[in-house]
Amino acid sequence: MGTKKHNCENCSIRARYDKNPKSLLGRLWRWHVNFCPGWKGYMNSLTEEQKQALKDKYGLR
Repeated sequence: MGTKKHNCENCSIRARYDKNPKSLLGRLWRWHVNFCPGWKGYMNSLTEEQKQALKDKYGLR
């Protein structure tokens, strides 16, 4: 079995959040990552250091 590739790193809506977190699409993306199975899979595919960096950047628990 191959590893599943996640597009979360290149997500255009995530880029909108990075550019303007208070925009409607930015806020929608931030809300969405709380329950998105794709985001959870993406996070699980990262190293602990990468996970922590994203948690800090986006205020995740």
